[in-house]
Amino acid sequence: MGTLGILISLALLMYLAYRGINVLILAPLLALLALLFSGEASMLLPTYTQVFMKAMGGYVIQFFPLFLLGALFGKLMDDSGSARAIAHGIVAKVGSERAILAIVLACGILTYGGVSLFVVAFAVYPIGAALFREAGIPKRLIPGAIALGSFTFTMTALPGTPAIQNAIPNPFFGTDAFAAPGLGIIAGSIMFGLGTWWLTSQARKLKAAGEGYGEHQDDPVLETHAYTPSFWLALLPILLVIGLNFLMAKQILPNIDASYLAKPEFGGLSDAKSLIGIWAIIVALAVAVLLLIVLHWKRWMDLKKTVNEGSFGSMLPILNTAAEVGYGTVIASLAGFVVIRDLVLGVSDNPLISEAVAVNILAGITGSASGGMSIALKTLGEQYMTLATSAGISPELLHRVAAMASGCMDTLPHNGAVISLLAICKLTHRESYKFIFVNTVAFPMLALAVVITLGTLFGSF
Repeated sequence: MGTLGILISLALLMYLAYRGINVLILAPLLALLALLFSGEASMLLPTYTQVFMKAMGGYVIQFFPLFLLGALFGKLMDDSGSARAIAHGIVAKVGSERAILAIVLACGILTYGGVSLFVVAFAVYPIGAALFREAGIPKRLIPGAIALGSFTFTMTALPGTPAIQNAIPNPFFGTDAFAAPGLGIIAGSIMFGLGTWWLTSQARKLKAAGEGYGEHQDDPVLETHAYTPSFWLALLPILLVIGLNFLMAKQILPNIDASYLAKPEFGGLSDAKSLIGIWAIIVALAVAVLLLIVLHWKRWMDLKKTVNEGSFGSMLPILNTAAEVGYGTVIASLAGFVVIRDLVLGVSDNPLISEAVAVNILAGITGSASGGMSIALKTLGEQYMTLATSAGISPELLHRVAAMASGCMDTLPHNGAVISLLAICKLTHRESYKFIFVNTVAFPMLALAVVITLGTLFGSF
């Protein structure tokens, strides 16, 4: 009954999340439902306060700085006009006749630099709509182009990306954001190349069949802003994030004396290896935030409002993900979970394949790349590290596979980012989800298979 209860709980989580019920309500209720099926009704309150809330709070403690700084950086990039300047600059350099490539590149540069995908979607969509209308490309391909640039290679594959999906494996494997850089670049190239080629071929096919941009009365109007920074000035904070992240992770932080971490108040750690990856991203984003404020100091309309809105914008995303982590911790504590754990671990003798399957399934069920990966690594990360060490597999390879696996099945129809993107573009699942699915599920899955194969044969590089 315990295992059945877990499966029912997971199914309800996926269905009700798709129906729009907030995970902050769903996660504790469905975790306690699984507990009832396990026959431990007397443990409801202790499990909620001592297991669920402790895990949820622990996640917030560990990752809140990344969510806060990421949201603040994105809001500053948006309100300063930098995000629009970069998008317009890419279009000018690539050419409006290559509308799909221009939109993918614009989204990719912004998200690789740490701008949140929601900010990117709002900033790029009006430009994409104008370009696609001018080129006669069906509007329903816009969400696929934005998703390709925002949800795939820059989120999970490219080394150094400050995306939370690339930071979550750090404390579990003692890695940093640049883990397995060669494999990440190969995977990112596969996603970018195949996705751009496929969208372009679909555009030609639809245009040949007589389908144009279409009639859309609610299209956005490109706004004219009094101040828009130059392309290179707008790009400077993004370059700083990438470069400083690398310097901190590879050169500066590994050489500091971290012996003080052995003190009880710092967690009694033997070294800073599990913390360096997160510290590096915190420093990079914090310095980039300060640079943005200084660069546009005389041009801020209302800096206090921008900072407050950016800060508040980090709250719901981290609480939603933390609630999913709390849910996963409760599930992992149940006796019925042993059956599921053994089933996942027994999928393959190769821990990379087992890890990829576990993260994919949980990301798909929760509709969240970060939530699914956090649950998988919190419940099975230690076992994967042990198995990988025995098999001679590097932690860097575990990191890259986990990050990439989180970005495959996470974008099923109930995913919040997918629903939000379609709402921004004023399109439906029926009209556009096919183009999102191929670019964010099918091609990333293929790239993941390539990375696992190359990693198994040649190790991490």
